[in-house]
This record gives sequence, structure tokens and C-alpha cells, in this order.
Amino acid sequence: MHFQWYPGHMTKARRMMQENIKLIDLIIELVDARIPLSSRNPDIDELGKNKARLILLNKADLAEDRRNDEWLEYFKEKGYSAVKVNSKKGGGIKSIQSVIQEACREKTERDRKRGILNRPVRAMVVGIPNVGKSTFINALAGKACAKTGNKPGVTKGKQWIRLNKNVELLDTPGILWPKFEDQEVGLKLAFIGSIKDEILQAEELAAELIRFLGRVYPGVLDEKYRIEAAEDPYETLGRIAESRHCLTKGSGYDTEKAAMILLDDFRNGHLGRITLEAPEKAQQ
Repeated sequence: MHFQWYPGHMTKARRMMQENIKLIDLIIELVDARIPLSSRNPDIDELGKNKARLILLNKADLAEDRRNDEWLEYFKEKGYSAVKVNSKKGGGIKSIQSVIQEACREKTERDRKRGILNRPVRAMVVGIPNVGKSTFINALAGKACAKTGNKPGVTKGKQWIRLNKNVELLDTPGILWPKFEDQEVGLKLAFIGSIKDEILQAEELAAELIRFLGRVYPGVLDEKYRIEAAEDPYETLGRIAESRHCLTKGSGYDTEKAAMILLDDFRNGHLGRITLEAPEKAQQ
């Protein structure tokens, strides 16, 4: 299964980020807590050289808590500020303003020495599609000022949002990168919904997810769908279709519908808290 999705508006968005980076003091990068490494756009590091950095493990409530803590440690060791948040329910949001000020302490100190006082911190919010940037901004601002949606590609242009006299945010569209060197990365991005489902083969994707869950979280599917998982992931998918009464007109099982049910259940946390990758030191 080959993964690639880089529509034209992403090229435009990347160019826009390049143009605006000189206005920015801090880059706030949202990653998905279930795949913190695979959901990082490698272009951001290049764009954000010499800028203060804050990484937010968003959707932390959908990932294993012990893994979240390991990832926070991993990013802090790499020199980033890092916080886990759940933008949808507001978890961790209250601490963000003080974390922003702390991450930009050196810049504020430099400003003070040059006689520049009370200039707000300007932060660019970046991340791949569907990682929850707009939901995060709305939670932080306490009002709906950014468009949100559970499909990738909702935010198309840039918008400045003044949080208070201390912080201004620049919201940017979600961008992927032109070529996935590792198709494993593409697979994980497809699992969480950062690549449009319309260009994917749902049954093949669901089969890959079934393989992973059987290996790392055995019993999860049996418990959720009241089935006995088979060796063959496609057979397991058929059993999920049977359990969920997904039938075709000819009384066969609609495995494509079952595949979408499985993917939605995973993405919405209905299979429990699942992390798809562990930090380097946890893998050693």
C-alpha cells in the first residue's frame, strides 16, 4: 500500500509559512500523541531554525499515559519545551500561557535590554492535517475563532488571533511533506486520519491496523466487537462485519463498511488508549 497526499494548497501553505517565519518568536508544533514522531513534519525543523520551540502532544487522552510521559521526556531531552494536551476537552490548556512565556524568556530578556517592553509573543501554530490545531486555538482563546473539522484540510489560509496583550497566534493550514521516505510513516498518518480516506483502500488499511493491534494490543478487538480475532486480518474484518451487521445487498458481509467502523473507533478512542509508536529509548 503506497501513501502520498500533497495537494496544491500545501505548497502554497509552506511558502506562506516561510514568508511569515521572520515575524515569529515561537513555533508551537502540535503532534498526535499516538504517533508523536510520525506526525512531525520534518520541514518544520528546517523552517524553524533559531526559533523557540514548543511541542504539544495533542489528543493525549487517546494515547497510553505512560507512553505520553516517555514522549515528553524524549522531546525535553532534545531541547524542546513539551506539554501534553487534550484540546477537545481542555486538558492541559490552562498551563499553556505560562509555558509560552517560559519558552520565550530569552527573547523577552533580550527585548528588555534593548528597551522594548510589553511586546506580545508572536507564535505560529503548525502541524500536519487533522492534528487539532484549530481546536487547540479555540480552546486556548476560549472562543471559536478558528474553523474546525474532523477532516484534514479545513484551515486553508492564515489568520492572526490575539489571545491577550501578551500573546498573538498565527494559525496556519496543516501541511504534510512532498514525499514520505518511510511508508510506515504514511501508514500511521493514514490510521489517524491525516491523509484523506477517499484516496485510501479502507479494507487494506483496516487489515494493517488489525495486524498491529493483534501484535501490540491483543484482545482489544475481541472485547470491543465480541469476536474471536483470526490469524488472517481479513477474516477478522469479516467477523467485525458480522458482529456489526454490515451486510451487502446479496446478504454477504460489507467489509468496507466494517473497515470504516474499525478506523473510526480507533480514531475516536473507542478501542481504548492506544499508542502506535514508542520513543527511541523505549524501543531499545
